[in-house]
Amino acid sequence: MEKDTPIEFSKELKAESTPIEGLTVYDLTVHGDNRGWFKENWQRDKMTAIGLPDFGPVQNNVSFNAEKGVTRGLHAEPWDKYVSIGTGRVFGAWCDLREGSPTYGQSFSIELDPSKAIFVPRGVANGFQALDDGTVYMYLVNDHWSPNGEYSFVNLADPALGIDWPISLETAELSDKDRNHPILANATPIKPKKVLITGANGQLGRALQAVFPGAECVDRDSLDISSESVITARRWRDYSVILNAAAYTAVDQAETPEGKKAAWQANAHAVANLAKIAIENNLTLVHISSDYVFDGTEEIHAENETFSPLSVYGQTKAAGDIAAALTPRHYILRTSWVIGDGNNFVKTMQSLAERGIQPSVVDDQIGRLTFTEDLANGIRHLVKADAPYGTYNLTNSGSPASWATIAKEIYQLSDKSSDDVTPVTTEEYYRGKEGIAPRPLQSTLNIDKIQNAGFTPRDWHDALREYLLSKKES
Repeated sequence: MEKDTPIEFSKELKAESTPIEGLTVYDLTVHGDNRGWFKENWQRDKMTAIGLPDFGPVQNNVSFNAEKGVTRGLHAEPWDKYVSIGTGRVFGAWCDLREGSPTYGQSFSIELDPSKAIFVPRGVANGFQALDDGTVYMYLVNDHWSPNGEYSFVNLADPALGIDWPISLETAELSDKDRNHPILANATPIKPKKVLITGANGQLGRALQAVFPGAECVDRDSLDISSESVITARRWRDYSVILNAAAYTAVDQAETPEGKKAAWQANAHAVANLAKIAIENNLTLVHISSDYVFDGTEEIHAENETFSPLSVYGQTKAAGDIAAALTPRHYILRTSWVIGDGNNFVKTMQSLAERGIQPSVVDDQIGRLTFTEDLANGIRHLVKADAPYGTYNLTNSGSPASWATIAKEIYQLSDKSSDDVTPVTTEEYYRGKEGIAPRPLQSTLNIDKIQNAGFTPRDWHDALREYLLSKKES
């Protein structure tokens, strides 16, 4: 058996990028003397600190290669992989087979020994050639093998890859299957992980479909996220993001015995199920919150304000926020007064104006409108920009206003008199009505955080004009 090439000891732990996006080589610190050596092969805190993705490995595989010249590859798999060497040396080679990748088709090769490791992103084909007898090749993966997984292959002898194998492939130990893999031009790209939109038929769900084309869309009939069965309803490792636009929003109905149960199921239990899925499968969970988690005594609400809901609906939304926040990769979008494609306040006021009806509208509840186009675009920005995880307030910008003030503007934009709208207090509006949930009087959300993250929503006045114009034209 050949003697291993000496290992370089005491290197500084560091990362080095490669021409393939996300494929990263790591120098490992190996401590050794005449007795042998020791290394921290995988140290989560240290390695994530220098940029290695916190990819959540679930399995450790070891490949023993008895003789120099054993060659395997190139295989692309639906999981991330962290490769290192136990003993011996290998010549490693990789080719990007990810559909839509800016580095698709590019290859990279390097010699690895116990002092080097490499992170291989999902969909990058991996191959190696043992350069010593008794080589041990090890890798952590963040998914379990499945016959239903999406795999792809590329021929390691394809001249288009430009891989200069140290040991000729004519004499190397190589399986017939690996010899017969397709060339790069005929390889099947690995598709990106899926995005799931729940509540896809609601106002926000429809807006999300426009900015996440190709996402899988479900509603309660096709996937009941409040049921425990959702935990095993999909191969969740094939997903990257869950956009939870599903919710029970009948604020007054939630005060009834049946409505209370439905609200807790949709707004709390369902979110807890999604959080469990996200935690176990390393997904990003995007969840929509509400100004109703506050009692409205603060004039402007920051993301870190303590929950103080007045209603059952608000309580269930607060519980959902707590569940979602348990997920390491989460974006909670707290919003208010949502307007989109469906039944909403603006559409109702526009209809009343067109019919010449002169309504009484609440004037002591203050906030900002949130148009689903802006909300969906803000969500897309956070996800695509890999913004820091956490809670973000997101409404349209502009000066806060009451429902009555907004109604007056709708009437003016509908060529009616603003005097047709009569301002009243919340108490006056609901006097004599039963089963009415308490509302926060102050719903204005501070949106500095999301603006600092690089997204500025439209002023609600401008968004309102565009919305009404689009309804006139449709």
